Amino acid sequence: MARLSIIIVTYNSRSQIDACLASLSSHPPAIEHELLVVDNNSPDRTAAAVQERWPNVNVIETGENLGFAAGCNIGIRHTSSEFLLLLNPDTFVPEGALDALVAHLTARPDAAVVGPRLVDEEGRAELSFGPMIGPLAELRQKLLVAGNTHGVPLVRSYVDRLTRRSLTVDWVSGACLLVRRTDAENAGLLDERYFMYTEDVDFCAAIRAQQRRVLFTSDSEIVHLRGRSVASVPRAVDDAYRLSQLAFYEKHHPAWVPLLRAYLRLRRRLPDKKDGMHKDLPPPRP
Repeated sequence: MARLSIIIVTYNSRSQIDACLASLSSHPPAIEHELLVVDNNSPDRTAAAVQERWPNVNVIETGENLGFAAGCNIGIRHTSSEFLLLLNPDTFVPEGALDALVAHLTARPDAAVVGPRLVDEEGRAELSFGPMIGPLAELRQKLLVAGNTHGVPLVRSYVDRLTRRSLTVDWVSGACLLVRRTDAENAGLLDERYFMYTEDVDFCAAIRAQQRRVLFTSDSEIVHLRGRSVASVPRAVDDAYRLSQLAFYEKHHPAWVPLLRAYLRLRRRLPDKKDGMHKDLPPPRP
């Protein structure tokens, strides 16, 4: 019986998933494991491509684009392993990376979640963790991410240093997140009101509410080809982000919601509606 279930949620990921699965095949974790792809009704026939190329990978077809959180939950409910790894299809797993991730969590019985150091194909670090989202924390995170993305030397150097030490944090990115099943279930799994974005922050908050720790480790490094899955639908992606942002503040910071709505309306970024806008969106974060 598998002790680790690797769950990959896909949508139009045919051009990415093969490299991800090839890396997992070349560098499998030592722990007994299984691979599960949950496909959100990809028009590019991602599910069929995986089934043809990787017959040992379990594939679940949802029949519609349910979003990242719901896709992860489907994968979790279809497995029974001790550990769950949520992994984006636009990732590449180097040798030993998953072993280091599992070892870090196993060594910390007080912890429920651990995330690795994420880097791009050039080895540049991604800021894949942070403090609980709030107005000031969110502004800080956005400034650091923007500065790092645009190559501002001081910011890039700071992010690189920050991601080279292991820390206890409030959240880690769902692009690669290892969690104990018992803790995931105690937290109620991922909140499906978030179609895309902030579901990982909310999930980690639910974990911490159970008096369990969330860790970031620099001992494990995963390559994340950030942004490629959403570049073709920028407006829809922005609307999805704003809907998740509003849902997050309504749940965690309700007093700020009127100000957030006013700000988005002033900038003409307030989404008009929720229904009907998700069918063409890729579920993994960029």
